[in-house]
Amino acid sequence: MQISERVRHIAASQSLAMAARAKQMKAEGIDVISMSLGEPDFDTPEHIRRAAQEAIDNHWSHYGPVPGLLSLREAVANSQNSKAQCQIDYTSEDVLVSVGAKMAIFNAIQTAINPGDEVIIPMPAWVSYTEMVKLAEGIVVPVQTRLEDDYLLTPDQLRAALTPRTRMLILCSPNNPTGSVYSREQLVALVAVLRDFPDVYILSDEIYNALTYHTVPVSLAAFHELADRLIVINGVSKAYAMTGYRVGWLLTKNKPFLAACTRLQGQQLTCATVIAQKAAEAALTGTQECVEQMLQVFDERRRLICQLAAKIPGFKFHEPQGAFYLFPDVSALGTGDEVAERFLDQAHVAVVSGSAFGCPQCIRLSYAISTEEIKEAMRRIKQALFV
Repeated sequence: MQISERVRHIAASQSLAMAARAKQMKAEGIDVISMSLGEPDFDTPEHIRRAAQEAIDNHWSHYGPVPGLLSLREAVANSQNSKAQCQIDYTSEDVLVSVGAKMAIFNAIQTAINPGDEVIIPMPAWVSYTEMVKLAEGIVVPVQTRLEDDYLLTPDQLRAALTPRTRMLILCSPNNPTGSVYSREQLVALVAVLRDFPDVYILSDEIYNALTYHTVPVSLAAFHELADRLIVINGVSKAYAMTGYRVGWLLTKNKPFLAACTRLQGQQLTCATVIAQKAAEAALTGTQECVEQMLQVFDERRRLICQLAAKIPGFKFHEPQGAFYLFPDVSALGTGDEVAERFLDQAHVAVVSGSAFGCPQCIRLSYAISTEEIKEAMRRIKQALFV
């Protein structure tokens, strides 16, 4: 049977593939520690689980509106407006709820990009951005950032990459896979460049926005001048340990763009699961103590993994300021592919090669695992390198 060209040329997710290999090895009785998936190891907080159960009991079992339940969209808008320095006033009419932030990003790219349009993606970057642009028949313009710049896009790099064919810039802060966070001053400098290119959409992936350490994250919604071309992405997966609920969203003040995204979603999936939407509403409107507690644990793990990684010759990295990843340059030990294979085969530790993120000299280690697992994984890695 024929496979379409657009699908045949899409790469599989390396992070999911490595996680699947780790699970298979575990099923075969091998003691594998997986540092491959970006998934909190906490249980979803009890009050959120209870909201999902109550939704079932209260018969939230029918189709919902395509853009999402009004009560959830109101909660999303209020949550975004409450963020530090937010200067764009969002309402429920500016929100589209999707099946996870991944679907929201996919919808935005499919809606904005025509064949031949250029999309600037600072590298390293999350594995799916590039493939989504390819599916839209757009042209990926990768911009390689540098370790000495904390893997953050500079104004000079942005200006050099922009052309009359540029239609979108994708920024992710805190970043997956690096954990880097743009400061307000850095964003001001990027916005100054973007003023000369008013037809460029800015997609701001803020899924890790709640998971920053000892700094207040700045949303691009802090810049009112971007309102008509800014697309903010977020969701409940990371901050509330709700990856399996699959609820995310986009916010934009651009009414025609939002209407087009909504039409697309109506043909794709009708609506996100309403039971999960009610759970997401409880997450946003309920106590945020659970987020603070998880953040504190992630911070302890962050400091631990940095301390242990600093003792491994050949690892070069900056201390992540957000998310839950360490992204060391391992070029002194081989390519990222080679090192990831070695760690899995010899140390039984699953990590993801940086080639998946456009940075083949690196590897990504998720520290969304227990302290004991982090200690054991790093011990095994060090032993495999220097046995």
